[in-house]
Amino acid sequence: MSSSPSRNEVLFERAKRSIPGGVNSPVRAFGSVGGTPPFIRSASGCRITDEDGRSYIDFVGSWGPMILGHAHPRILGAIERALPRGTSFGAPTEAEVLLAERIAERVPGAEMVRLTTSGTEATMTALRLARGITGRDAFIKFEGNYHGHADSFLVAAGSGAATHGHPSSPGVPAALAELTRLAPFNDLEAVRAIFSGSPEEIAAVIVEPIAGNIGCVPPVPGFLEGLRDLCREHGALLIFDEVMTGFRVHPRGAQGLYGVTPDITTLGKIVGGGMPVGAIAASREVMEQLSPTGPIYQAGTLSGNPLSVAAGLALLDALAEDEETIYGRLERAARRLTDGIAGVLAARDIPHTLPRVGSMFSLYFRAEPVRNFDDARAADGDRFRVLFHGLLERGVALAPSPFEAGFVSAAHDDGAIDETIEAFRAVAPHL
Repeated sequence: MSSSPSRNEVLFERAKRSIPGGVNSPVRAFGSVGGTPPFIRSASGCRITDEDGRSYIDFVGSWGPMILGHAHPRILGAIERALPRGTSFGAPTEAEVLLAERIAERVPGAEMVRLTTSGTEATMTALRLARGITGRDAFIKFEGNYHGHADSFLVAAGSGAATHGHPSSPGVPAALAELTRLAPFNDLEAVRAIFSGSPEEIAAVIVEPIAGNIGCVPPVPGFLEGLRDLCREHGALLIFDEVMTGFRVHPRGAQGLYGVTPDITTLGKIVGGGMPVGAIAASREVMEQLSPTGPIYQAGTLSGNPLSVAAGLALLDALAEDEETIYGRLERAARRLTDGIAGVLAARDIPHTLPRVGSMFSLYFRAEPVRNFDDARAADGDRFRVLFHGLLERGVALAPSPFEAGFVSAAHDDGAIDETIEAFRAVAPHL
């Protein structure tokens, strides 16, 4: 006898009739791992619960921003207090000013902030700002770095570091993609070669200071410093996309961790406490080029949405008030997790590498270090699929792709970490 379909399966089939692929963001469709995604009903602390009533220890954390855990009382309380006053005004509020001040206090080199509705809007605006300031059109990005779905960023690598990009999505004009120059992540010489070939064409270099969309790949020593020097030498602006790493890997973001200050910083969901938000932060000289003080246009009716701003203020204030305790807890929990996983895999001689920066981590099934997208693609994807579904069956949720980072929250206590390690131990014989 065949069993009845689960609530998740019923919802997925229903969703596919009204939503492309049944999901509102492609990675949610489980395209890399196969199967039916759980539809989440609720979340609290480090756990999420699906429509079948199953609970999972969550290492996705809404793709990073849930640094204190889901449904944190302080953030919920801030939203509840803001809600009766209205959900959207399309006009300035005091809370926007407070959030901009908090961000500027925490981001090295930032004097002014413009809020947006998403990280994609922030990176799109940062590139427009760099182009407007320099009067140049081309820019450099790194293979495997993801900066949102604006046309200029949806470009795949060609052959060779200095090759012009080609569109990786229909609908992206080839002429626009040709303005994107690509280099492998962590390859400073490739960037130097691109600058040498067209030094007066490059408006900016945009980079995830820790690559988070090919997994968690830290910069090699000297890479970020070298980008800073090359941009200064050639009159280009350096943009750090800290949508994922901002306030996650360090109280001052990746730039605080590595001591390299970009010209422009972009931030995302974490500065909204997980609510829809983005931000661009830079010096006064750079930021005042944005309209209405400058000629470079950017706008958004929902920018600085009062609910998102309330949640963001609550999160940033909570981090600031107990910074040492929270970041210490994150470091200890993440180290305990990755050390435990590494021990389980090593005991069975399963090739792996487990990079971690603070509370951000990845697991690749290959023995050699991962420094760029090619290295990440060389890992054993079949093993990851077996692991992913084995863990999900045992109540542990990783991102449904070997090319996504995992995140530990302050709500992941010893019990949750130990439970996760035991789930790895149970799945390991099948890898």
